[in-house]
Amino acid sequence: MKYVWSLLLIVLFISCGKTETEQVTIPVGCPVQAADVSFLPQIEAAKVILYNQLGQAEDMLTTLKNAGCNTIRLRLWYAPADGHSGFSEVKTMVQRAKALGLKVWLTVHYSDTWADPGAQSLPAAWSACPFASLKDSVYAYTQRIMSQMQPDYIQIGNEINSGFLWPIGKYDNMSQFTALLDKGIKAVRATNTATKIILHCAGTTNANWLFSQFTSLDYDVIGISYYPVFHGKDLDALKSSLKSLASTFGKSVVIAETAYPFTLEWNDWTNNIVGTADQLVNGYPATPTGQHDFLAKIKEISCSFTGGLGFCYWGGEFIAWKGATATNGSNWENQAFYDFSNKALPVLNVYSGK
Repeated sequence: MKYVWSLLLIVLFISCGKTETEQVTIPVGCPVQAADVSFLPQIEAAKVILYNQLGQAEDMLTTLKNAGCNTIRLRLWYAPADGHSGFSEVKTMVQRAKALGLKVWLTVHYSDTWADPGAQSLPAAWSACPFASLKDSVYAYTQRIMSQMQPDYIQIGNEINSGFLWPIGKYDNMSQFTALLDKGIKAVRATNTATKIILHCAGTTNANWLFSQFTSLDYDVIGISYYPVFHGKDLDALKSSLKSLASTFGKSVVIAETAYPFTLEWNDWTNNIVGTADQLVNGYPATPTGQHDFLAKIKEISCSFTGGLGFCYWGGEFIAWKGATATNGSNWENQAFYDFSNKALPVLNVYSGK
């Protein structure tokens, strides 16, 4: 008995004294193990060299493929001022990804620039369109994307919590908002019934209300952005919310965007989004190991419930590619997949379940 009590005390001491992140059983594979690489063409154009974990120069798509990533996510803007994330550039990236056997996920912003809960501006070319013409434009544009790129997954809008194609499709005019979504959906279905359609919400706070507005729409997947700095640090609550969404609406659910820092330092003079310890999740320090363990937990959560489809990491390529003194460079380099020498970090091992 004395031996048993001694053993129990040792176990309790080890457990209570544990300071590492919880041990997670990482699934070897989820249906979707994605990475958004939308900045990659600009980084490559700047002749920046990226290295794999062995220190060998390597194309990022190859590095991702070898790590176990199976899907590449790309944003698409209608007519961006500098051409980046425009139709031609994205089509080229789609072709590169498919040549490597990677699936393609397009996030169509239906804007010339960033679309998110705070901004959903119409493409300039559509600014004078009345509602009926705007519906036709959404259909024709979406059909063109589908016919020329044939994605495996497509988002109709990006983080559409407050609607899209403002002001006509703003959330306070729900009938027009959903009618515009429906036009995009119908264009996808008419072109390729195998493509999965994603509707995308930033965070889970208002997700139940938002998706309750979409019950008449023919989509496949609920996409949720989850960044601790914006959407809360309770991973148990995240898991519960995702599971509830899948059950309530009978849809697959994917974590459409997430990221985490490997350091709180910076590699250029552009202010970073995450830079202080109070922005972190308890138990997941801003270290290469902490970044790895956070994504491992996200992967485990994303595949742990019926309907859980997987995850996508955002900004893994978003290094300080404009140089160490740039004030308009990256606000994300400490959350990238590469250290400040552009060498791939251990976080990539999560894709293969390591």
